[in-house]
Amino acid sequence: MANIYDVGKRAGVSVATVSAVINKSSYVSPQLREKVERAIAELKYSPNHLARSLAQRKTHTIGIIIPDIANPFFPEIIRGAEDRAHRAGYTVILGNSDNQVSKEELYLNLFLSKRVDGILLTKAAGDMNTTLFETLRLSSPPIVLVDREYPKLQADTVVADDSGGAYAATQYLLKLGHRRIGIVTGISGTSTTEGRLLGYREALASRGIEFAPSLVAEGDYGVKSGEIAGAQLLDQHPSAVFVTNCMMTIGFMKALEKRSLCCPQDIAVVSYDDVVWNEVFQPKLTCIAQPKYQLGYRGADILISRIQGKHKRPKLEVLKNDLIVRGSCGQAVGRAPRLIADRA
Repeated sequence: MANIYDVGKRAGVSVATVSAVINKSSYVSPQLREKVERAIAELKYSPNHLARSLAQRKTHTIGIIIPDIANPFFPEIIRGAEDRAHRAGYTVILGNSDNQVSKEELYLNLFLSKRVDGILLTKAAGDMNTTLFETLRLSSPPIVLVDREYPKLQADTVVADDSGGAYAATQYLLKLGHRRIGIVTGISGTSTTEGRLLGYREALASRGIEFAPSLVAEGDYGVKSGEIAGAQLLDQHPSAVFVTNCMMTIGFMKALEKRSLCCPQDIAVVSYDDVVWNEVFQPKLTCIAQPKYQLGYRGADILISRIQGKHKRPKLEVLKNDLIVRGSCGQAVGRAPRLIADRA
């Protein structure tokens, strides 16, 4: 089996030059690079990545933990993160926590044992155990929080504007004349749930409408919970409902069907997040579109910057959403991002 010395001999260059080509660690002229790459191909040389990782104390891997692989929101985040990681020479390892802190901790410990260079984390609801938290805070590889905030960790964070998106959705319904607007919220204790409920309440307050707890139904971001919450809300006879994620919207539409109610004739619906079926539903769903791919891409970009020591202070990036107007509120199709700007 060929080694790095054989490659150097075949190419007529030093071992240092071969290493520079393989690791892209310093400039090598195009002519020499071509010689080295030709020698590598002819000798079928494969670098010893394990030895190189031990020498550099780098594994060139990034761990990603998401809360629900079945939710179509998260694969787009993973795609963005993987694309950015690949560009920088990193591979990714994926863990699915099922929104359970215990399973999340299992993956975090696994990533630590595998010595990943960094971690992208969408936090499950609830606090970590003290020992793991202290390990992550003091001596772990860098962590970037994506989609959900977790201020206790004081890590770099990339999120969408949850409160702004909810404000825009609710304001749109208010501008259509609705005053009795229900909301289906997500898992209690997550920043996404808190932010979207806050935006809803702020929009109501801006029109002098009193917040009614009876018009709030809690789900868990899953389809079945949307159906149960929908039935609960429909008993309160709202004229419009804002459902705060795409999976719960499917459940809510099932609840409407069981009551033989039609959208938008009987009730207007706004969903959170734009997915492919929003244009297949009849009527097509008005929604808040989140920058899913960009969340993952920017999360990985900041993580790589942190791994490379390019910044020190924690960053918080808040990405903007769009309100996409379709037929589920009885209005014409089009984009209305101005409603998000109205809040400023």
